[in-house]
Amino acid sequence: MAKPTVALVGRPNVGKSTLFNRLVGERVAVVHERPGTTRDRLVTGTEWNGVAFDLIDTGGYIPFADDMLDAEYLPQIRAQAEQAMLEADLIVFLVDGKTGITPLDHEIADILRRERVPILLVVNKVDSAARGESISEFYELGLSEPIPISALHGRHTGDMLDRITELLGRSPESADEDEGIKIAIVGRPNVGKSSLLNRLLGEERVIVSPYPGTTRDAIDTQLTYEDLKITLIDTAGIRRRGRIQPGVEKYSSMRALKAIGRADVSLLLIDGAEGVTAQDAHIAGMILDKLKSVLLLVNKWDIVPDEVRDRQDYGEHVRAALKFLKFVPILFMSALTGAGVQEVMPTALQIQKERLRRIPTARLNEVVLDAQAAHAPPSKAGTRLRIYFASQVRTDPPTFLFHVNDPKLMHFSYARFLENRIRQEYSYVGTPIRLSFRKRS
Repeated sequence: MAKPTVALVGRPNVGKSTLFNRLVGERVAVVHERPGTTRDRLVTGTEWNGVAFDLIDTGGYIPFADDMLDAEYLPQIRAQAEQAMLEADLIVFLVDGKTGITPLDHEIADILRRERVPILLVVNKVDSAARGESISEFYELGLSEPIPISALHGRHTGDMLDRITELLGRSPESADEDEGIKIAIVGRPNVGKSSLLNRLLGEERVIVSPYPGTTRDAIDTQLTYEDLKITLIDTAGIRRRGRIQPGVEKYSSMRALKAIGRADVSLLLIDGAEGVTAQDAHIAGMILDKLKSVLLLVNKWDIVPDEVRDRQDYGEHVRAALKFLKFVPILFMSALTGAGVQEVMPTALQIQKERLRRIPTARLNEVVLDAQAAHAPPSKAGTRLRIYFASQVRTDPPTFLFHVNDPKLMHFSYARFLENRIRQEYSYVGTPIRLSFRKRS
């Protein structure tokens, strides 16, 4: 198993790099009084009380633009810090005990409170017992009990490490990720994601607003449907990259992408009144890049103009715009009125069932032989591709391994042909499948 990861996060010049060097036992990070010295993530392994973990030092995190750092570097610093927070199993939020709480500390705390991992609030530059008595003000950040330390002198860093290893040992993330089915609701802003969640739950569980961007977090809601444990994940709307504002909105979009990675099935909502957009296609591509299953939902069907309100014609329009989702079912619904919503959950569960389907090896090789008989494998420079044997090596996602004489002879069009022949026998509806080709030893 991979080692757990601990990220050091905080505004500029609170001593993150000093603490990083103290914990790893050597001067790895450059330390300077000028804010913004650290611009990239530094990752080093360390150990305490027999618990090994990776420690990440990040640049000073500023959710919004600020004149104190070079404007050309600020987006990269922020992106590196945000990525570290997404990857971390535990976040150490470092604040400055000398200067006290700042508005920037509050902004960072607001972002961290949305995290699903433990947050450890550490007050640095507490060099004496007298100064340690003044840290009570940091309780107003609404995080964990503040731990006073001095990274420069090593004061109380052992207590902090004890707390870190204690929290890592509890593995809270693994406790949340149970064996239930996880379904993410994704799409552009204001397509009705939260309305759909409330309709599926039968209650006003999340805030719904006609204004784009109301949801900022990936909100998990557990329910039981036909004796199955299900986690519904409502996500923030994903805008086009150029329109994402720095700070909370950008971080919310990153959380939405991470939610897609956690989910088994994504419900991709499309605004029926607006039609398929380039951003809808972009989000669909991100889902497939993570090899996740998907169900297309055309929402707001109740307000689609009568002249285009033919499901077959509209479905063909969606297929033409999203050619790479031919295997994905389309449902027409209205989260506002509830029409068609009753089909969403059964279809999503059927897609998950297909995702876990396993084809017997003997039957798979029969399908492959029939495919080769119908369409001979490609050849190059007088050498023809030969497929000796095929097997399904995993589910979730369905992955098939083909043993061949030379993988370089496999043309992408023939690989697509093989995939289509497999889908003719076993549809794998809504689910991407992966083909891998290996040279027989």
